[in-house]
Amino acid sequence: MYRLLRPLLFLLNPEKAHRLTFRLLDLAAHLPGLLALVGGRKPPKGAEVVVMGLRFPGPVGLAAGMDKDAKHVRAMAALGFGHVEVGTLTPRAQPGNPRPRLFRLLADEALINRMGFNNGGVEAAVDRLRHREPGVIVGGNIGKNKETPNERAAEDYVACFTALYEVVDYFVVNVSSPNTPGLRELQDKEPLLALLQQLVSIRMERTAAHGTFRPILLKIAPDLGDAQLVEVCEVVRASGIEGVVATNTTIGRDGLRTPAEEVTAMGAGGLSGAPVRARSTEVVRFLRGHLPRPFVIIGVGGIDSADAAQEKLDAGADLVQVYTGLIYRGPALIDAINKRCASRRR
Repeated sequence: MYRLLRPLLFLLNPEKAHRLTFRLLDLAAHLPGLLALVGGRKPPKGAEVVVMGLRFPGPVGLAAGMDKDAKHVRAMAALGFGHVEVGTLTPRAQPGNPRPRLFRLLADEALINRMGFNNGGVEAAVDRLRHREPGVIVGGNIGKNKETPNERAAEDYVACFTALYEVVDYFVVNVSSPNTPGLRELQDKEPLLALLQQLVSIRMERTAAHGTFRPILLKIAPDLGDAQLVEVCEVVRASGIEGVVATNTTIGRDGLRTPAEEVTAMGAGGLSGAPVRARSTEVVRFLRGHLPRPFVIIGVGGIDSADAAQEKLDAGADLVQVYTGLIYRGPALIDAINKRCASRRR
C-alpha cells in the first residue's frame, strides 16, 4: 500500500510530507490492524537482541531526526521498531535553519538536510516521555543549541543528559551533525574526551544514588579518516562509554546520479540514504576491528533493504537504524529486516 501512497506524498515538499505522514501514523496507531496495511508489524519471535543490558524487541530502530520531539514513539513502536531514538534535543527550543532545508534526490534515493536541530526543547520532550507506554526502547539523542559557543557546549549536553536521564533507556551524544556551525569540532580528541567523561561521572552519581544506569553512545560522522577513527576508539575506551553510532550524514557529494547543478542548488547540508551505505559500512567494520565486543556499534546509513541491514550486521554492528530508507521503502522495510534477522538465528 505504501507504494501507492508514496507518489502522493512526494508531490508535497519533504517537510509537509513528513508532518502529514506522522499525523496519519499516529491516527493509525490507535486503530488495530490499520498499520499492517502499510507493512507495519511487531517484530517476530527470535528477532530480540540483548545489548547494553537492554532487551530490544528487534534489531532495527528509528534513527534520530525523524521523531525530534518524542511525539510519535507509540506509532513507531507499532510499526515494528525495536527502539526509537528521539532528538536531537537541545536545552532550549530552537526553530532550526531557514526553509527550505530538506531535499529529495530521487535518482539516488537520498536526502539532503540542513534542519539545524529544530526542536521544542528538552523539557517538552521529557513531559511526553514520562507518559510513554512500556515495551519499546527509547534513546535520547542530545546536542547543543546553535548560539551556545563550543567552550560552553558541555553545559548544554549536561542539561539534556540530566533532564532526560529518568525517561530514556540510553543516550547518544551527537557531535557530528554538519548543520550546527562548529559542532563537528567537538569530535576532536581532547574536547570530546572531556565531555564524555563529564557525562560518565554524572551517570556514576545517578547509578550510586538511585540504581539507574544509562548506556552512553557517541554518534560520529562518516567523513572521519582512519587516524581520526582511531582517536574516536581511544576516546571511547578512555571515557568509559559503551560504544558508537556509525554514522551521521555526510558532507560529501561524490558519485551522485542527480545532476550536479541540481545538487548545488540545494545548498549545504548532510547527505543521507543509499549513497552513504558503503562508507558507513566501512566505518562500522573499522570500528569493530578496534572496538571488540562488548563495545556496542549501531550501524546507520543507506539501509534500504534487509540485505543492506545484514551488511551492517556482518560488518560488526549489533543493531541498525533507518531513516531515509523508511521514506523511500516504507514500513515494510522494518518487517523485512526483522524477519531476516529472526530467520538467521533459527
